[in-house]
Amino acid sequence: MRVVNLGPDPSLAYRPECHEKDQTEFRNFESGDLFDRVFNTYKQMHTCQTLDFVKQKHLDWANCNHFSMTMMENINSLDELVDESDPDVDFPNSFHAFQTAEGIRKEHPDKDWFQLVGLIHDIGKIMALYGEPQWAVVGDTFPVGCKFQNSIVFRNSTFEGNPDVKNPTLNTEFGIYKPQSGLDNVLMSWGHDEYLYQVMKFNKCPIPEEGLYMIRFHSFYPWHSNGDYMHLCNEKDLQMLPWVKEFNKFDLYTKSTDLPDVESLRPYYQALIDKYCPGVLQW
Repeated sequence: MRVVNLGPDPSLAYRPECHEKDQTEFRNFESGDLFDRVFNTYKQMHTCQTLDFVKQKHLDWANCNHFSMTMMENINSLDELVDESDPDVDFPNSFHAFQTAEGIRKEHPDKDWFQLVGLIHDIGKIMALYGEPQWAVVGDTFPVGCKFQNSIVFRNSTFEGNPDVKNPTLNTEFGIYKPQSGLDNVLMSWGHDEYLYQVMKFNKCPIPEEGLYMIRFHSFYPWHSNGDYMHLCNEKDLQMLPWVKEFNKFDLYTKSTDLPDVESLRPYYQALIDKYCPGVLQW
């Protein structure tokens, strides 16, 4: 396994990390030192993430036949990812996993599965160590196969090269989907969210449905933060939405330079892993 420069994670680039600022300043996609890198990342993503591309990535990855690894080994591998999205943070990526989990543990001490989701939610980024470009690993997600909504980051300036925008069938509100068909039946842009969800299903990890929604849709900002794509949602999606929103506040606002004592936390979280995702998993 080699160290990979993951490049800017556009979903993290303007999040709080360890900056002292008002929450309204986070996710500023209009200015900042990282603007050019983040914009170019999204331009590649929005050009290449087509319906056909996503279908191919499901074929490439959903069979989980790339490698075998325990969950804790994967968490440790996050330290192999050099994330340039925030030059002010110089601690390993794995610390964010434990910070998120500990934030959830503090407010939800009775929900061990929720704590585990906080720990593992980003580990699908390991695809970057196995040849995937970062625009197919990180960043905000969105449905393919229907009209791209205006709440998608850089919607008006990055999709002109995507061939799907020239296909009339894919440019209606519903596209290839039926009204209220449910997000289970919607193809999302490919990234670490969908990949980890597929890994959990393939390995039959007994994480509750609420946790699986957090894993699968925590980067789906047009939905959980902007209220778009509700016309595709069924009753189950609407019931799960508050859980995704609850998770999101820990994902965004638990990072700080007050780093957890990871080694002291490992036994507790290893026990959760043994309960929900035991042994060697297929990835």
